[in-house]
Amino acid sequence: METQGGITVQRALELPALRGGLPEVVAGGDRLNRTVRWVHAGEVPNIASLLKGGELLLTTGLGLGTRPAEQRAFVHRLAERGIAALVVELGPRFTRLPASIVEAARAAGLPLIQLHREVPFVSVTEEVHTEIVNGHYALLRQAEEVYRQCTRALLEGGGIPQVLGILADFTANPVFLETADGRLLYAAGTGTGPAAADPLQVWEGLRGQRSAREAGPPSGSVLVDVPGGGHGAGAVRARLVLLAVSGPLLPVHRMAAERAAGVLAVVLMQARQEEELAARGRGDFLTDLAEGRITAEDAPAQAKVLGFRPGDGPLLPVVMRLAPELHPSGNWALLARAVLEELASVGVPVLLGVRPVEGRVPLLLGLRSESERTAVADRVAAALRAGLERAGMAGPARAGAHPPVVVVGVP
Repeated sequence: METQGGITVQRALELPALRGGLPEVVAGGDRLNRTVRWVHAGEVPNIASLLKGGELLLTTGLGLGTRPAEQRAFVHRLAERGIAALVVELGPRFTRLPASIVEAARAAGLPLIQLHREVPFVSVTEEVHTEIVNGHYALLRQAEEVYRQCTRALLEGGGIPQVLGILADFTANPVFLETADGRLLYAAGTGTGPAAADPLQVWEGLRGQRSAREAGPPSGSVLVDVPGGGHGAGAVRARLVLLAVSGPLLPVHRMAAERAAGVLAVVLMQARQEEELAARGRGDFLTDLAEGRITAEDAPAQAKVLGFRPGDGPLLPVVMRLAPELHPSGNWALLARAVLEELASVGVPVLLGVRPVEGRVPLLLGLRSESERTAVADRVAAALRAGLERAGMAGPARAGAHPPVVVVGVP
């Protein structure tokens, strides 16, 4: 059986070159599912120091030593290095493997194979390496197919939930999209039977096991950054989290998640651009209204199109002006969203826009009565400053910056 990203020792023994050597497994027969990362041939006593782990080591035994203690130490060093298996070709050096070598391999759990017929080691190397490379290409094809499915879903009108659903189906495990600070944005599960895990319950369980990811991700999980957020190149906008609930997560799953992250980065970028364009449009309307370029007769209809539906009470115009060093540098959508979330607690209809060139955030609020103007104005000013902090543009990191100026309209 092949593993993700390589082949097993068992598969290597089935290839023509090694099969022609009449291989006999004399130790570690229950560990032939180990992954072969590479093939190495060598005859020196210190061969273990040249290996990285996962190798199929081919040798005629010249470097194994002549004394049992040397032979046991040789095998022990290979096992410590984590090689996949040791293959010894019988011949002039050994007509059969000494008991010291076999016993040491058994004790270390190291697969040990003896070849009863001479084989060209170069042929073994070529065949195994070709099989490994082909295996990697197969994984790449699987990951690319997931990428194509995600792209097709977007072209057909889908969004982030569809992309996460495709990834969840492929991995047979729940998939989550969270903010850079660990807040859940979307979740997708897999399966519909009674045994299928509810992704939100899984997330709640995960949140109970960690505190702001201080303990690190759960064992066996996969985390992939979705790039493009923040103020600098390479900053993280969000993270894909794959949890091994229904089965293990394999290398191909990470590969697929990395490709899906690229798709999600485009989706989030597009959403932020659309959100910013809408906020700019509202900012243009409010500026034109304040400067008299929109008549009183036309204003209500245009405001309604923009989603502003106040009652019959008075209107309260407000503007927050940012110092140049506080300008969010292309992240006005984040600022607008943070401010709106803070304004939700004020409890009155609000139309909010942005004017990046002037560094202004204009608002129009619908009051229920003239008597609440002062109280609402105070709550709005506090919400604007809180939104600025929430967007990461105030606080200790910006201690040297001038505070924003909030101007509230008068009757």
